Amino acid sequence: MYAQNNKRLAMPAFEKQITKRLWAKSCLVAAVALASGLGSFAAAADTTVKLLRVEISDAEKQYYDNIVAEYEANNPGVDVVFEYIANEAYKTRLPTLLQSDQRPDIFYSWGGEGLRDQVEAGFVRDITAEMQDGWQDIYPASAVSAFTLNDQVYGAPLYATVVGLWVNTALTEQAGVELESLNTWDGLKEAVTALRANDITPMVVGGKDGWPIHFYWGSLATRMAGGEGIDAAKQGESSGFEEDAFVRAGELLQSLVALDPFQSGFMATTYERASAMFGDGEAAMHLMGDWDYIPSKERSATGEGVPDENLEFVPFPSVEGGAGNDNSFGGMNGFAVTKDASDEAVDFLKFLLNEENQREAARLGIFVTVAHGSEEELQTPYAKKVASILSESSHHQVFLDQALGTSVGATINDISGDLALGVITPEDAAAQVEEAWQFR
Repeated sequence: MYAQNNKRLAMPAFEKQITKRLWAKSCLVAAVALASGLGSFAAAADTTVKLLRVEISDAEKQYYDNIVAEYEANNPGVDVVFEYIANEAYKTRLPTLLQSDQRPDIFYSWGGEGLRDQVEAGFVRDITAEMQDGWQDIYPASAVSAFTLNDQVYGAPLYATVVGLWVNTALTEQAGVELESLNTWDGLKEAVTALRANDITPMVVGGKDGWPIHFYWGSLATRMAGGEGIDAAKQGESSGFEEDAFVRAGELLQSLVALDPFQSGFMATTYERASAMFGDGEAAMHLMGDWDYIPSKERSATGEGVPDENLEFVPFPSVEGGAGNDNSFGGMNGFAVTKDASDEAVDFLKFLLNEENQREAARLGIFVTVAHGSEEELQTPYAKKVASILSESSHHQVFLDQALGTSVGATINDISGDLALGVITPEDAAAQVEEAWQFR
């Protein structure tokens, strides 16, 4: 109890702001419920809407709780239930759940070929008609396109993400590393060398989960091939994923690993542990999505993480000769509705992702929203930086382990780890990706 109370006393400014806003909205929701005569004695719900989501921060969970409370207060016949599964477990359990009678009504999606696989298997409801009734107009076309297959819409966007370098400037300055040097690949390598020379772990990575280390190979492949090169490989042009750009991505990753950038035992470290390690100041950099801002703080021993005055978010470095140096790499994340879900499920999803709820998420700093105008509400410099990166990007490449489908994605995660361990050549890695794509 003492530790919990002490943590509250040390609550950082961003948490105070979130808590204040969430408390105010909770009071409003309660008032709506009381005014409607619903209270705690409401009749049993006629319809239950189950929503499955990747595990998230406590602040985001409270945000959803408030939305659910408001929706249920205005729709007394509907009971909405959120369930959460850790990231890696979610990817392995979702296919099984979709085939069972325990399937959710709404599930978290990264779009891309993974969504295509689910659509072709008959698991996903077409929501084109609902979207064309003014719903899709609140989002940029690029956001809706991430969930569009053959001109039919199978999901709705929640937020955009960008992968970049979270930097603890107190540690980089200690090693004499200037932030601007991280803008280029050669500068990043020089920074790794300088940090090691000062007995500072340059980077932390959750290699055990696969997808965090794929951020290196995927980002490098995007830098070298660009969005057009990746699309060409998908179409089977030239040598596909065995083209020089993808081989070069493996070579660059191995040139970085040769400098010993990561913590000891990096391939046995989970994403959650790596996030906490960065929050605890155990490494100078963490290549991760912008979403890690709050979780890294929450997972740290103090619950406060790296102080904001020592924290920067830097785009992935440019690479000399790369065709995709003006591209961004990350996600367009959202939700899809399962085939037999009720109309109430679609109605709740529409409410969840409406303009006002998107603006509230931006005001709270929970994620970078996509609804038109919601970027005006972004509060933190990190969220504004991500919005700027997205606006300046000529192409936003969705995570390759998602954009290329489940089976190919698993191969990409595997070869990324194998490249880091030095047990595979860049040529063999590219050949494995091409083979997986051909036999998907």
